[in-house]
Formats: sequence, C-alpha cells, structure tokens
Amino acid sequence: MSTHQQDELELEGAQSNILHQPAPVFAVAFACIIAFMGLGLVDPILPAISSQLHASKSQTELLFTSYNLVTGIAMLITGFISTRIGPKWTLLTGLFLIVGFSFLAGHSNTIGQIVGFRAGWGLGNALFIATALSVIVGVARGTTASAIILYEAALGLGISVGPLLGGTLGAHSWRDPFYGVACLMGIGFIAVLLFLRGVPKPAHRTSISAPFKALKYKGLLTLALTALFYNFGFFTLLAYTPFPLHMGIHQLGFVFFGWGILLAITSVFVAPRLEARFGLLPTMYTILTLITVTLLVMGFGVRSQATLAICVIVVGAFLGINNTLITTAVMESAPVERPTASAAYSFVRFVGGGIAPWLAGKLSDTVSAACPFYVGALGVVIGIICLFIGRNALSHVGGGKSH
Repeated sequence: MSTHQQDELELEGAQSNILHQPAPVFAVAFACIIAFMGLGLVDPILPAISSQLHASKSQTELLFTSYNLVTGIAMLITGFISTRIGPKWTLLTGLFLIVGFSFLAGHSNTIGQIVGFRAGWGLGNALFIATALSVIVGVARGTTASAIILYEAALGLGISVGPLLGGTLGAHSWRDPFYGVACLMGIGFIAVLLFLRGVPKPAHRTSISAPFKALKYKGLLTLALTALFYNFGFFTLLAYTPFPLHMGIHQLGFVFFGWGILLAITSVFVAPRLEARFGLLPTMYTILTLITVTLLVMGFGVRSQATLAICVIVVGAFLGINNTLITTAVMESAPVERPTASAAYSFVRFVGGGIAPWLAGKLSDTVSAACPFYVGALGVVIGIICLFIGRNALSHVGGGKSH
C-alpha cells in the first residue's frame, strides 16, 4: 500500500470518528458553535452601530480590536487558571463572562461602552476557547486529527451561522444580536454544567511564563508569526468589508453566511485531504497566495458590490483550509502540552486580529476605501515569508511531508 493510500485511510478514519464521541465532547462542541457565532454575529450590524451611535469606522472597528487584544493577552493566563480550578470550571467561568458582557454590550448607549464590554467578552472568550480545544483533544475518541476536525467543524458552523443570526436579529435592532448571544451562551453554560464530567485537573500546574517559554521552539514561533500577519488579511475581510459593501443588514448576513458555509466545508472535508495529498507547507503556501490575490482583487474592485460579495464568499473556502492546517500543525509543532502551545500561538496571532480592524477603519477614513485590502494582502505576504523562513523547523509536522 502506498503512503498516499495510507494517508487516505487514516483521514477517512479520522472523519468517521467525529460522530462517535462521548457526551462531554458534544457538550463542549455545542458551546464552541455558539461561542464562534459571536465572532461573525456583529458583522451585519457594524454599519448600523456606526450610524446610530455616530461613530467613525475606526471607532466602530474597536469592537473587534478590544475583543481580540484582550483575548490574546488573556490566553497567557488560561493554562495558569485551568490547571488550578480544572477545565470544567474554567469553561464555565468563560461562558459566564461572555453571557454577562454580551448582555451589557446590548444594553450600551455609546460606542465606548460597547468596546469596553467587548473587551470583557474577550476575556471570557480566551478562557473558553483555549480550554475547549484542549478538552476536545483530550476527551475525544480517535486521533488528534479527528478531534481537531471536530473542533474546526464547530468553529465553521458557528462562524457561518453567526452572521445569518446577526442579520436576522439585527434587522429589528443592533442590540438584539448581543442579547441573542447572551441567551445562546446561557444554554451552552447549562450544557457544559450538566454533561461535562470526568475531566480531571491536570497532573501539574502551569506557570504564567509557560507560553513564553513555548515560543522558544522555532516551529511554534513560525506558525504564530505566520498567523499574526495572516490575521491582518482575515480580520480586514471580517471586520472591514461590511462598510464598503453598502448593503442592508439582511444582505450582509447572507453574504457572510455564504462565506462561513464554505469555510466550514473546506475546514472539515477539504483541508485534511489537501495536506495528505500535497503536504503541509506546499498547501499553506498555495492557500495563502490565493488569499493574497483575493484581497488584491477586492482592493481593485472596491467600488463593485458584486465583486466584493463574490470575493468574500469565495475566500471563505481558502480561510477554512488554512485555519485547519495551521491549528493542527500548532498541536504538533513543539514538545509542550497542547493547552500551552495553543495559548502561546493564540497570544501572538490575536495581536494581528486586534490591530487589523482598527487600522482598516483608520486607513479607510484617511487614505481610501481600497487601502485596507492592500494592507491586508501585504500582511498575508509577510506571513508567507515567515512560513518560508521557518520551514525547516516544521519538517516533523504533517507526517514529515512539509517540504
């Protein structure tokens, strides 16, 4: 049997294991779906918030900046907390914070209040996301690959449904999507409380310095820096594009729903097959190049509503592939515990997600509507360069077919 045939069999086994999991895994996966809804839920209502609260684009984009920066910084303490109070209570604490701050965001009367409450939401998000991935990987049946696919499936489903729900609820008021998140995360809280059992505390406690120490491994650092610059493209698409699209809330919801559907499909079914066929790095180089080209097309066609809408939907396919590949690679990139690797990686990458939205809004206000897309494309190119420079440190990742 050839190596390629063996890879295909392993992949089929990993995907078949997705549906044969214990109840705790599905409880966490369900909460993940709702948590990731929050990422795209505000997309359709950004123009409405900007208009009704008399905020500039850059001020409105601070909703993403505060959320992402606090999420990234808080990732440094997730291991410290979860190894002391246990994974279950860390998840519940994160969910509780998201419920509270999303409700308060919906109850706000100024853009500054929403930005502040989104920062608190980011703290809860960090506690939940970092711990959820490690719990799913640790509790799920089958291989790490099957657990990652399940996690990415939850991510993709949440991201795809989020804008549609945001568009539906936001048609009445921009406040309703925030209240919707609070209600859904409350259901997630109950699911985790009732069904997540038998997950012990880690054998030893993690120090706050552990994520920094993990970044000394060049493979993990390479992926983190790649993701940092890639996020300039990702969050330019996610947070800025609703403004130049000039669509109604319902229309924006459907456009980003299409984006999320393709992201979900490719992250689960396409990414693992491409890696098995071509290897990690060749696939990532190609996909990141396609994302760069798409951003450039969006810059050139910024005045065309149809061009922007089509590009947003199509690029979802590329983003889904890259997200799965890089998340899986992070888990194998350094000889440290998975939660520590995830925390270190997320700390670095969310910096890009924090800066990019605000920068996009500022560039649009001061330079041109197309400029944010060009800067996003430049960010992805720098990410490709980082990946190429650190390629030798990733030779052991993805079955050794990284070259």
